[in-house]
Amino acid sequence: MDNLIRLMMIDDHKLVREGFSALLAQEDDIELVGTGENGTEGMRLLGIFQIDVALVDIDMPEMNGIEFTTKAKSDYPDLKIIILTMHEEPAMMQELISLGADGYLLKTTDREELSFAIKKVANGKKYYSDELTAALNSPGLKVSTPGEVSLSDREKEILEFVAEGLSNKEIGSKLNISHRTVDTHRNNLMKKLDIHNVAGLVRYAFKHGIIE
Repeated sequence: MDNLIRLMMIDDHKLVREGFSALLAQEDDIELVGTGENGTEGMRLLGIFQIDVALVDIDMPEMNGIEFTTKAKSDYPDLKIIILTMHEEPAMMQELISLGADGYLLKTTDREELSFAIKKVANGKKYYSDELTAALNSPGLKVSTPGEVSLSDREKEILEFVAEGLSNKEIGSKLNISHRTVDTHRNNLMKKLDIHNVAGLVRYAFKHGIIE
């Protein structure tokens, strides 16, 4: 199948791996090509198979989900990562988003949401479950965002694409401008909003209805 999504899952609980493997077996366009119980095994799998999307737990021995996300995104920048966890702490979500995580799901998710999230992330979008989006927008998340800031239409376009995870080059291609111009807009956005990382931009975009 041309559009087959190649997936791997790393989680230190065998029952969790087996449970999600059973759910994914019902999907014709998603192939689970490998599983591991920690980030070290995940990196080994990335060296063997062509992986499109990785489902990653946070709390694992040897190399945890945060360490894996950092290394995997550095070594395999095209890899999409969905964090699959029981953690709902906004600070942890913020850290993982800033490290490049493309999605965030609770382990209580059902097959429909899991499939939707994998396909959306594989297509270059971001996906956060409703519960986690609420946590991301909670007052407890310490990201400075001014209440009233006027953004130009171009800045809103840039912000939307940044929040969806597109690179400067990809944004430039969509808007027919150079990646250097995109970088300038992006830096201006951060200065104007007093935001200093991608996680803050994502939260601002959610809060102000720029992305849903």
